[in-house]
Amino acid sequence: MAETLLFHTELLGLPVYDLKNRRVGRVRDAALVPLVHPARVDRFLVGGGWAWLCVRFDQIATISLDGIHLADEHLTPYHSDEYMLRIGRDLLDQQIIDVNGRKVVRVNDVTFEIRGDSGRDIMSVLEVDVGIRSIFRRLVQGVMPPRWIRRLQQSVPPNSIRWEFCNIVEPDPQRRLRLSISHDKLGNLHPADLADIVEELGSAEREAIFQTLDSDVAADALSEIDPKMQASILESLEPEKAAEIIEEMAPDEAADALAELEDETSEEIMEEMQVAPESEVRELLEFDEDTAGGMMTTQYVALPATAIVADALAALKGNEDMLENLNVLFLVDGEGRLVATVPVARLFIASATTPLREQSSQTLIVAGVDKKQDFVTELFDKYNLLALPIVDEEQRLVGVITADDIISVLRQK
Repeated sequence: MAETLLFHTELLGLPVYDLKNRRVGRVRDAALVPLVHPARVDRFLVGGGWAWLCVRFDQIATISLDGIHLADEHLTPYHSDEYMLRIGRDLLDQQIIDVNGRKVVRVNDVTFEIRGDSGRDIMSVLEVDVGIRSIFRRLVQGVMPPRWIRRLQQSVPPNSIRWEFCNIVEPDPQRRLRLSISHDKLGNLHPADLADIVEELGSAEREAIFQTLDSDVAADALSEIDPKMQASILESLEPEKAAEIIEEMAPDEAADALAELEDETSEEIMEEMQVAPESEVRELLEFDEDTAGGMMTTQYVALPATAIVADALAALKGNEDMLENLNVLFLVDGEGRLVATVPVARLFIASATTPLREQSSQTLIVAGVDKKQDFVTELFDKYNLLALPIVDEEQRLVGVITADDIISVLRQK
């Protein structure tokens, strides 16, 4: 009876026998064809003298630690195939993403599962092995019999990742397409976790990730990445793709990212952007980075000074994409001058017909666009602010700085 599990280190060098129990050669590698099946080993590459032979999965009768026995002897010479994902060549020692564990890992070995199917053994990738146990197997591979190695490794706890939680990073877009590799699973990660993963990868791998992510997911992740790395990523992308990502970012974050680029690169990206977000970003880029104008975002909700609670609730429904970080509403007069701030939480204890002015904060705290970063930080600390409105020389509301912005500034220091 065949073994239930088999490691890649055990598979390498395993003898392959024909129908008359004569040795054809030894296994040199195994390969998946992801377009056909995401986990089943589709090909076994066998060294038979001066050439390698290719054994299809349906030509095998049994697989065990003692060897592979064929059910069909019509073997063909091996030719490199871009649709193949070879375990030894393409996975072993490579960095992959553990989506479930939200980290980048290096593959030391691979665990296969063997199951009987219509009287024949089928082998599939079960896990990738990343721990000390797999390193031990690599070190003693070929030095002692596999069954001895299995007994010796039992005292070492396993460290493996299920194959379905693995995301391969393939920089070549054509090969990525041929291997049916996508990064859809990464889109379900928290942006901060995705940013941590991206920061661990090399430049080519980072570019590959951002090329395939949805623009909104890429924008959220990019916002969490170190500014210098942001610039490196944006520079590696085509201006059209970079523009799609920048458009999904908050205007202040987009301006900060573009400010790290060379003027020529920044201009190329902005030329690909839609008119509305481009104009907001250009406006913010005019302010010095260490001023209130350079820190603020132009995403906020402002209502007429005469508005009632029902108007505010309608405005919130019309700005659902801002709700996660929206703490304060602003009231302005006919000239756009700020007259009051209203905490969002107070909307839920007032009737729909209540004037918003009656729910406004007693003290109106503002800062001018030219105020320095340290002054703004002191205001947040002194008054325990969640949001600070920014006004121009005529006291017109032009932006807002949130507590998240201040936390980012303090982290950079």
